[in-house]
Amino acid sequence: MRYSFKSFVCTLCLGVTVAALSEEFHEELFLRPLRDGKVSARFSFSTLLNGAVPRDPETLGAEDESQLYTLFPLALGQILREYAVTELHLTLNAGKWNYDRWGYPDEPGVGTGAELWAWMGEGGIASVDNRWLGLRNALAGLFCASLGSLDEQRTTSPVLTFQPEGSLPNSTVNYRLRHATLPSEHVCTENLTPFLKLLPCKSLSGIASLLNPHKLFDADWHGLGMHVRYLEGAGVEVRLATQAVLDPVRTSSDKRRDWSLSAIFDRRIEKACPVARSSVIRVRLPQNETYAIVPSPSTMDSIYATYLVREMEKPLDVAILWPEETKFVYPTAIEPQTHISVHRTLNGASQHAGHLALTVTNNHDTELQAGYLETMPWLLQFYLHTLHAEIDGVLRDDLVKLISYTPALPHVQPALLQAVLTLPPRSTMRLTMDVVKPFLAYTEHPPDAQRGWDLPPAVFVPFASQNASQIGSDPQQGAVLSDVRSTRMYTPVLLVDLATPDFSMPYNVIIMSCTLIALIFGMVFNTLTRKFVVVRVDEKKSS
Repeated sequence: MRYSFKSFVCTLCLGVTVAALSEEFHEELFLRPLRDGKVSARFSFSTLLNGAVPRDPETLGAEDESQLYTLFPLALGQILREYAVTELHLTLNAGKWNYDRWGYPDEPGVGTGAELWAWMGEGGIASVDNRWLGLRNALAGLFCASLGSLDEQRTTSPVLTFQPEGSLPNSTVNYRLRHATLPSEHVCTENLTPFLKLLPCKSLSGIASLLNPHKLFDADWHGLGMHVRYLEGAGVEVRLATQAVLDPVRTSSDKRRDWSLSAIFDRRIEKACPVARSSVIRVRLPQNETYAIVPSPSTMDSIYATYLVREMEKPLDVAILWPEETKFVYPTAIEPQTHISVHRTLNGASQHAGHLALTVTNNHDTELQAGYLETMPWLLQFYLHTLHAEIDGVLRDDLVKLISYTPALPHVQPALLQAVLTLPPRSTMRLTMDVVKPFLAYTEHPPDAQRGWDLPPAVFVPFASQNASQIGSDPQQGAVLSDVRSTRMYTPVLLVDLATPDFSMPYNVIIMSCTLIALIFGMVFNTLTRKFVVVRVDEKKSS
């Protein structure tokens, strides 16, 4: 059968159209003014692969079926298929999220450093742990991050706190969670560049063109995230997110909190991303204040102003002004914006023993319960029998329930502590526990050993007390509450000072040894090579 060139072109165009229809790309920018004058910006880029299903681990021994991607990132898709990953979450953050002043973040994963957790099914020729090893090494190369350091000494399975956010495709397969954190990981341009390469329009057009690294990494807090999940009946979704808290008052010359896209990002949106199904900018409007927003939004209500980027006819530069405000004054005190407030410290002057203390405050008039998670490397070992909870100086043994504890094994696995805390209304609980710091070999210390070791943040999940009955007696097999996923809270990281050897001693020993060897060698060499003779001096000449 013969085809004309025109028929061939039409067939090729039809094939491309069909492939494009099987994928959807959406992008969104959410801007939220904060009470302390700062601005929270959340970028979200989601690509849906319609009808796709995660790879069954039982098929890992056979050749995988061909995958054709047009919008879905190919490099990431190959990693997901190679290791049969059902759900994946990766975050890289820098700074400390202030829950009391900024409230809950739009992206819940705000722990300092790197955090990686994934759900994978059992079966096939490779175990979950072997695939976890390959997954973190592959992501390390993809994002130019030190994710290879997330070895078995940092890996746990805290299923009470990190439940699947999507669907699990096969009910007959046992799925396992792997979670690891690296609080010392830093975020910089070398992470943002491969992040942008995963987008179909890169940073050339659309909302992603606002991601200016000079402004993004100058923010008070910033982070990158990648989230992959399976949505039953829809397909596989990958969502790339960027979040930052910017301070327009600090960068303005007149100390006003007026802001615009060109002011906080030094850029404006010149053109829309041509392959985006939707491109939206949403701005949360100030409440009980006099303000002005320009240009006029596409739609607007009492809470949000919405701009449709695809409908713009000229470059878009959204701005909010406070015309009656001459100079912004930072508030000295702000009422906490979250259900609970958490403060964690590590006390003790000894380099062998310490004291871990947490102060948890319930900011509501009703009783709350919170899931508490500690994933601590073996560098800090818990004395669980010293765990005490008190309120107003009175010890209470009914406030900590459903304790699940896996002790740390040196050089093998970290400690995992999970519990459910009961918080009476408008009260402050103080949780204390003794810890011990082991001694390390001098080869196990990092190059900056005198600085100390970064410890991962603790995680809290507040929920209503009436939902506590939904949690099983064993947190490892516990059920997830529907409101847990959006209220996960991270404490700041801790810095622990371990017993550090005197690294100058090898130098001193080398210098002293070399000196002794030089002296001994010199004396022995002189003894062996010199010839000693008796010289008689003439008496006449001497007189």
